[in-house]
Amino acid sequence: MDAGAQPLARVRAFALSEGAFRRIAVVNVVMLILIVATGATVRLTGSGLGCEHWPGCQVHHFEPKSYHSYIEFGNRIFAAMTIVVTLVTWLAAWLVPTARHLRGLAFVIFAGTLAQAPLGAITVYSHLNPWLVLSHFLLSIVVLTLGVVLAVEVRPRALGAVPGWVRRLALLVALAAGVLLVSGTLATAAGPHPGSTVVRRLWSFQPAVYWHVRATAVFGISFALLLTWLALRRSRHLRGALAVLAVLAVQMTIGEVQYRTHLPWWLVLVHVTVAAAVWATMCAFVFALWRPNRMRE
Repeated sequence: MDAGAQPLARVRAFALSEGAFRRIAVVNVVMLILIVATGATVRLTGSGLGCEHWPGCQVHHFEPKSYHSYIEFGNRIFAAMTIVVTLVTWLAAWLVPTARHLRGLAFVIFAGTLAQAPLGAITVYSHLNPWLVLSHFLLSIVVLTLGVVLAVEVRPRALGAVPGWVRRLALLVALAAGVLLVSGTLATAAGPHPGSTVVRRLWSFQPAVYWHVRATAVFGISFALLLTWLALRRSRHLRGALAVLAVLAVQMTIGEVQYRTHLPWWLVLVHVTVAAAVWATMCAFVFALWRPNRMRE
C-alpha cells in the first residue's frame, strides 16, 4: 500500500455505516423528548429555584441538598447527557460518507441543545421569568423538530411521492399541531402549576384552553382528510399517519382525564411528555411526505 492510500484506509477504518448512524439519530430524538419531560418535572413540582446558582446548586456547595434541588439538579445532569448525545451525533455524521449533507443540521441540533445551558442559567438568575421559562421549552421543541428531520433523512429511502395538495394539507396539519403545542404550553403556564409561587402566570387558563380546543378542531378535520386519502390510495405513508393517530389517541385520553381530575401535576407531566412524542411523530410523518423520492446510493 502506498503512502497516499494509508490515510484514506485509516479514515475508512473509523467510518460508520448508515444503519449505525440511523440508530444514533433515533437515540438522539429519544433524549430530546426525555429532556422535555425532565424540564416539565422541574416546572410542575415548583423546583425551578431549587438550585439558585449555576452550574452548581448553591454558591457554597455544588451538590443538591433538598427535594426541589434534587429535581432541578437532576434535570441539569440529564441535560448534560443530552448535550453529549447531540455532540456524538454531530461527530458521527462526519464518519458516515453518505451523511455529508446532514453535518450542518447535526451541528445546529448540538448548538441548540448546548444553548439551553446558558438560557437555563439566565432563567434561574431572572427568578424564573415566565417568558424565559416558555422560551426554554420552545427551544427544546425546535431542537426536537430538527432531530426528527435528521432521523428521517437518514432512512434508506423515501416512501413515494404524493400530490402537491396532499403535501400542503400535511403542512396545515403540522401548523395546527404547532398551535396545539403552543396553546397547550400556555394553558399549562396559566394553570395551577405555573412553576412555583415565583413564576407569574401567563394569560389566564380559560382563554388558553379556548384556543387549544379550537386548534384541536382544525387539526382533527385536516388530519382526518389526509388519513382518509392515504387509506384509499393505500399509500406507504399510511403507516406513519396511523402512528400519529395512535400516539394522538393516548394524548387526547390523558388530556381529558387530567381536565376532569383537576390537573394533578403528575398527570400533566405525562400529558406534556406525550405531547412531545406526538409532535415528534407528526414531524416525522409530514417530513416524510415532503422528502424527495430518491434512493440512496
